[in-house]
Amino acid sequence: MREVMTKTMARNVFYGGSLFFILVFLAMSFHSVGYVVNKSTASAEITEEVALGKHVWEKHACINCHTIMGEGAYFAPELQNVMSRWGVSDDPEGAFDAMQGWMEAQPSGIEGRRQMPQFNLSDEEIRGLSEFFLWVGKVDTQGWPPNDAG
Repeated sequence: MREVMTKTMARNVFYGGSLFFILVFLAMSFHSVGYVVNKSTASAEITEEVALGKHVWEKHACINCHTIMGEGAYFAPELQNVMSRWGVSDDPEGAFDAMQGWMEAQPSGIEGRRQMPQFNLSDEEIRGLSEFFLWVGKVDTQGWPPNDAG
């Protein structure tokens, strides 16, 4: 091989490398889209109640304190797996009862503990929020967050 690279050699290295990395990028993109479409939420149907719960989540800016699937603030607990931590992930009515009890007990008033404000949510909003958390709990996050409490 020559010690000096000619313009033709440099052009071939540039085009060859560019083509290689474009093909790698496309392959990784197709793999990611295939995973998202086929695995992450395929078994979780979005109902009107789930949409209402997402609206309540956004309206009250819950992400300013909580995380969901590792995204958000780290002031309060992770909520992606809250229903499984409460033991009601297979019982929508039990999830509603648990969520209603939790929301009505806020702020807890326990000294030295962070306090969640009272949002005065209606029963319909609480049911929507519990359905949203049940839906989020079914999403395959590949083990993220790494621990139960987020």
